[in-house]
Order: sequence, then C-alpha cells, then structure tokens
Amino acid sequence: MASKDKNSIDYRLLGRVFALTRPYRNIFLLAASLAVLLAPLSTARPYLIKVMVDDYIFANDISGLTKMALVLVGLLMLESLCRYWFIFSTNLLGQSVIRDLRVRVFKHITKLRLTYFDRTPIGTSTTRTINDIEAINTVFSQGSITIIADLLTLVTVLGVMFYTSWKLTLICLTTMPFLILASYVFKEKVKKSYQRVRSQISRMNAFLQERITGMRIVQIFNAEKAELKKFRQINREYTQANLDSILYYAVFFPVVEIISAASLGLMVWWGAQDVLKASGVTLGALVAFPVYLDMLFRPIRTVANNFNNLQMGLVASERVFDLIDKDDHIENNGTLQPAQLQGHIQFKGVHFAYQLPDYVLKDISFEVQPGETLAIVGSTGSGKSTIINILNRFYEIQKGEIQVDGQRIQDYELEAYRKRIAIVLQDVFLFSGSVLENITLRDERFSREQVIEAAKLIGAHEFIEKLPGGYDYEVMERGATLSMGQRQLISFVRALVFDPDILVLDEATSSIDPETESVIQYAIEKLIAKRTSIIIAHRLSTIRHADNIMVLSKGQLQEFGPHEQLLQKEDGQYRKLYDMQFLQAAAEG
Repeated sequence: MASKDKNSIDYRLLGRVFALTRPYRNIFLLAASLAVLLAPLSTARPYLIKVMVDDYIFANDISGLTKMALVLVGLLMLESLCRYWFIFSTNLLGQSVIRDLRVRVFKHITKLRLTYFDRTPIGTSTTRTINDIEAINTVFSQGSITIIADLLTLVTVLGVMFYTSWKLTLICLTTMPFLILASYVFKEKVKKSYQRVRSQISRMNAFLQERITGMRIVQIFNAEKAELKKFRQINREYTQANLDSILYYAVFFPVVEIISAASLGLMVWWGAQDVLKASGVTLGALVAFPVYLDMLFRPIRTVANNFNNLQMGLVASERVFDLIDKDDHIENNGTLQPAQLQGHIQFKGVHFAYQLPDYVLKDISFEVQPGETLAIVGSTGSGKSTIINILNRFYEIQKGEIQVDGQRIQDYELEAYRKRIAIVLQDVFLFSGSVLENITLRDERFSREQVIEAAKLIGAHEFIEKLPGGYDYEVMERGATLSMGQRQLISFVRALVFDPDILVLDEATSSIDPETESVIQYAIEKLIAKRTSIIIAHRLSTIRHADNIMVLSKGQLQEFGPHEQLLQKEDGQYRKLYDMQFLQAAAEG
C-alpha cells in the first residue's frame, strides 16, 4: 500500500482511485485534454516574443509587429480560458468523486456490525468520512492530472528552448541538479510532516468526540483540568506537525528562487556575450529565455508539492478503502420478507461471545409463544441485554440456533426482519430535529395524525403539547433539553408508531420516576397485549404480569417459569432477588 512504500506511488491504489471517476468520464477527458493543450499554448508565448524582436522590431515592421501583438493577445486569452476550464474541471471532478465516496462510506458504516463501533473511536470514523475523503480531492485538483500537465509543459519548454538556442539551454541547465536535489529533499520532508498531520488530526478528532460526548462525566468528576492538559499535549503535537511542514516550505521556495536567479544570471552573462559577438544567439532569444526559465522552474517548483499532495491523497484513500473493504457486516442472505410475524421465539443451545473464547451466553435454550411476555432478570453482566442484541442480529451467535416462527433468523431478509421488532432502550438516543421527526425517524409512511394517536395512547400527548411548538419542538442533540422520563415517553411513542410484532423493553422504566412510570404502565400493558414481548427489568414489581420469567446468572439460564411458581422456590435465585428488593423497598418506605 501507499503507506508501506514511502518512495514510490502505489499504482494499484492510484488506479482504484481513478476508477471512481467512471461516472464522470467526460469531465476527466476534458481535464486531460486541457492538460495536453496547455503545454504548447503556454510555450508559444515566449517564442512569439522572440519572433517579434528578431523579425519585426529590428526590421522596423510596425504592421507585422501589430499583427503579431494581436496574435499574442489572442493566444493569452485562449490560454487563460483553457487554464480556467482546466482548474474548474479538475476540482469539479474531485468534488464529484468525494461526494459519491462520502455517501458510499456512510452507507457502508451503517451496515457494519456493532463490534466495529465497540472497538473503533467515533472520531476515527468521522475523520475517515470527512477529512480523509476531502484529502482524496487533492489527487485530482492538485495531484495526478496537474503533475501530468506540469511534466508536459516541462518537456515542451525544454524542446522549444533547445530549438531556440541549445547553448543558452545548456547554460540554464547547469543549476538543474541543485534544484532537483532541493525538490527531492523537500518532497520527502513534507511527506513525513503531512503524515504526522493526518495522524494528529485523527487523534484530535477522536479525543474531542469522546470528551464532548462525555462532558457531563468530565464536569461531574471535576476532570476539566486533567482533560485540558491532555488536549494541550495533543494540540501541541498537531501544531508542531503543521509548523514543520511550513518550515520546509519556508526554506524550499527561497532556495528555488536563488537557484532560479543564478540560472538567469548565468544565461544573461553568457547570452549577452554571444549577442555582442553575433555568434549564434539572437537578441530575441535572449529576451525570450527569462520567460522560458520561469516556465521551466515553475513546474519543477510545484511538482514536488503536487507529488506530496498526490501521496497524501493516496494515504488518505488507503485509509478510506481499508474502511470500505472491512467485511465486518451482518450477512444478509435471507430471502423471507414477512409482512407480519407471529412472534414465536425459540433459543436452542445458544452460545455467544463478543470476543472468543470468553462466552457471555452459554447453552441458552428457552421458548416464547406468540403473544406471550417474557421477563428477563439477573445481575449486571449476566447477559440480559446480549439476548436482545443477538435476537435482533446486531451480533452473530457462535453456536446454537435462534428461530422466529419456526425459521432461523438468518433466513429472513435483514431489513424486513428488523422492521417487525421494536426496542425501547434505557438510554434513549434522540437526534437533532423535531419531536415528530424523532418519533417517525423521518419515515414518510407515518402521518402526524398517527403520531398524535399513538402519543395519546401512550400518555405522552399532554407533555408534548406543552412543549414550545408541540410536536415541532426542536430537540437538541441527544435530547439534552428533555428529562429522562420525557425522552423515554418519546421512545415509547416511536415504538408504538412502528407497530412491531415483537416488542423489547430493555430496562425501559428503570430511569423513570414513579409518577411518570404510573403514566406509562397502563400503556405498556396495552402495548404488549397484542404482541410477543421481552422485558428486561431490575424492578421486579414491574414484571409480575409476565407469562414467564427467565433468571440469568453469568450467562447461564438458572430458572424459568411464572412469577408465582418461581417465588415458591425458597432457595431459588428469583426468590432471593425478590426478597432483596422487597426489603430494600420496605427500608426506603
């Protein structure tokens, strides 16, 4: 890959980047054609100046000189127009490619397994989607096509210079080894500093994303100074990486100017002698050569920088392609697309580990009949939420089988399957947008009237109407302006609107105050009456109505049965949990 070979371009990777231009083939051909056309157009200007001096000024041909001047003006206008379209087309090509690539990357990220998000900082994914993709634009706007245009100009200028005066050309080229050496050193130094800059950007994004998201914890534990110290260090390293690249630019360009001036001085010194001796170099050539020199040194001066832009664009593309190439997504080979599920759930000898060989669930087997309610209880880390994760295929099990309505869940088309299941989590996530948009998730199938009807049923309509703007109230990021109970009520309305066949309540009432809980308890009972439901709860008082209760301990099924039956087991795990909560409630009362 590009990062492995630091002294050459990975042409396979470059080819993959250019494959992204296929939908914009016409724009690419336009940019390439203009790159070829600009080389002779730009070199024609100094040649016309030489002709004007040698053939018309000394011949005192004012009429011919005027015509040549008009030709020169026309040539300048044509070159300016071509250069405008060249710059515009290369940037348009780059922006078009990265626009499509961003959509492709985001679509890919949404299909990755949750294990990817478990081990990858959010800031890293953000950097890949924004900063790295933006850097790929330089492959087109300041990289490959521009390098080709500069090299064509370089070859054309050298050819015309040799044709005009081979002596002056050789004199000018005496300083070229120093320029090539300076360009090579500059290219290597800037490439390393750019790599450091890209690495520090990713590190800073990940740091900021975590700290801003967890700012409540930072402030609760008075960790502001400690986090500020860490950020200052990261910021200092990022600034130093940028300053290093600026230093190399500050040294390189003056060095190029000195070499260019030395070359010009040598050319004038030698050429003036030949002109005075009339030994082959004409005055027109002497006048035109400074322009040739500028055109010769400009591509050499910029090609090193453009080569670095190309390399950095390829480094960024390597990171983006590494993300795209991650085959860490849930396989969606199922063909069954049920319009409705009966809700018959069966776990058969299920084993699951987030990281092998540490199994979180061990040989779990149970059954939930259609329309029944199963409550799952157990201590923290017993595997309660994991049951929900694997039922929804957020993660794949290693052993055993999960069936819904007698079919393996892998046999269902993933989107169609998940549409029939709704989950209400303890930690409700709300997006920036209106209450209505958070309930419908911008799904146009659901009307405002349906949302209001569901809100009335769930007991949330009254509090939503009291918000400024009602259902159009703009919820801040993560619902920061709403209470935990209000966010939970909105999530219940969301679940009801989507009308699932299987309902999951994952600690859905644990963070709600008793008053709010009493408001939604009736709605929960109505909601689960028509569908298969799984309830995970710490408060055992809220699950008495469940048809069966499953007790988990360290990933193993300890007890299974109705509330009254489990209470009769004096040494049972459920009886111990129930007595413990009863005594705690009595003590608090």
